[in-house]
Amino acid sequence: MAKYTESVCRLCRREGQKLFLKGDRCYTNKCAVDRRAYAPGMHGQARGKKPTEYGIQLREKQKVRRIYGVLEKQFRGYFDKAARQKGMTGENLLRLLERRLDNVVFRLGFASSRPEARQLVTHGHITINGKRVDIASYLVSTGEAISIKGSSKDNNRIKEMAESLKDRAVPAWLSLDINSITGTVINMPTREDIQIPIEEHLIVEKYSR
Repeated sequence: MAKYTESVCRLCRREGQKLFLKGDRCYTNKCAVDRRAYAPGMHGQARGKKPTEYGIQLREKQKVRRIYGVLEKQFRGYFDKAARQKGMTGENLLRLLERRLDNVVFRLGFASSRPEARQLVTHGHITINGKRVDIASYLVSTGEAISIKGSSKDNNRIKEMAESLKDRAVPAWLSLDINSITGTVINMPTREDIQIPIEEHLIVEKYSR
């Protein structure tokens, strides 16, 4: 499976805002966006031209892709699926991305970032209704229970995570049982549940060209 292997801090700097791709580090003074608030590369500090309408749409699409860690071909697939559903395509797109298993693991607090959550999933530490699922793009459904595999609970990093769950707030469409380290999908996410500064209509406009 193809994946991005360069510094993720460059992605945040390119978008000009924190995408929270490095977990706890993003909340410290080590964050690259705070230390170097300009685009990466040799021309990063040069005064740029006024962005075009297409450029603005492209940046919004790239921002969403990078937040959820999805490559272009897969992202286009989500968009096409969203366009076939009833309702507003942009909101449908965000709801699909929000239902990805790696994102749900992150939202429940089982990981400090989506990349770390994806690693937990692909390494086989996550179960759904008691069965191991190692596909990060799996779309969760109402009623499914997401938990840490029993044998994985002795992992030091997972123990640290479990200790911090009491301070974790989860979205309204999920519930969390701290004692069993299990989250349950109680509803499908709504646009109001997705607290990310995204103007999804720009993505729809870009793909409608």
